[in-house]
Amino acid sequence: MAYKTIMTVWDDRTQSRAAVDMAIRMVAAEEGHLNILCLGVDRIQPGLYYAGATPSVMDDGLQTARADAQRFEQQARARLDAAGINWSCRAMVAQISGISYAVSGVARFSDLVVLPSPYADEGGDEASLVLESVLFDGHAPALICPPEIGDVPGKRIVVAWNQSAEALRTVRAAMPLLKAAESVDIAIVDPGRHDEDESDPGVQLSTMLARHGVNVSVSVLARTMPKVVEVLDRHMTDSGADLLVMGAYGHSRFRESILGGATRDMLQSTAFPVFMAH
Repeated sequence: MAYKTIMTVWDDRTQSRAAVDMAIRMVAAEEGHLNILCLGVDRIQPGLYYAGATPSVMDDGLQTARADAQRFEQQARARLDAAGINWSCRAMVAQISGISYAVSGVARFSDLVVLPSPYADEGGDEASLVLESVLFDGHAPALICPPEIGDVPGKRIVVAWNQSAEALRTVRAAMPLLKAAESVDIAIVDPGRHDEDESDPGVQLSTMLARHGVNVSVSVLARTMPKVVEVLDRHMTDSGADLLVMGAYGHSRFRESILGGATRDMLQSTAFPVFMAH
């Protein structure tokens, strides 16, 4: 099992270039195929106009989005022509409310989607919608790349484990990376908070992974910092890991957008690549 079809999205964000470069390296390693979606967004939505707005205002938004999509496609093709891999490139235009349809239509037929962090300085509502469309509507795993990233990550992996359905689905989606890793560490923060009857935290997951030939260990971590993601981030640094695998959006997207949550906190703060699924 390998990631033979990888997708990414090309837009104006500087960080998107790092994600595209990572996707190219992964496709080259797997001898797979890269799908690039060049997405132009019409930010003028019907129903949100001021009184007296004219049809020309609507047309301006559409024309700008088309021009953006065409420009992104030209940039992507210029980058991919020299990449030496199998690839396809598609320009699409969508209103903000239609991003989910455009993105998920490609993501659902992809083994993996590589994206920049949606919560970095250049991010915003559109970048968040792209990630959520991949996870919730495309039902595809995502590899979130930090701004500065070198080789394909996955030599030393930390799995954030809390026995949730999202975490287990993510582990299964990450199996090709876990099997190829030099070491995989199952990190459990305050295990008693998740299952008071668990006398040997992580034993079932570690047994499952070991049967796949994964070189696996278990680390039980005390919550010595205010946020779980801070504990995980420090553990990543201390263990020399280069990839974190964790379930995404254990709470509702609305709750995380208003109150925060582990997914948002991790993507906002970490300098490590994060593999996520929901």
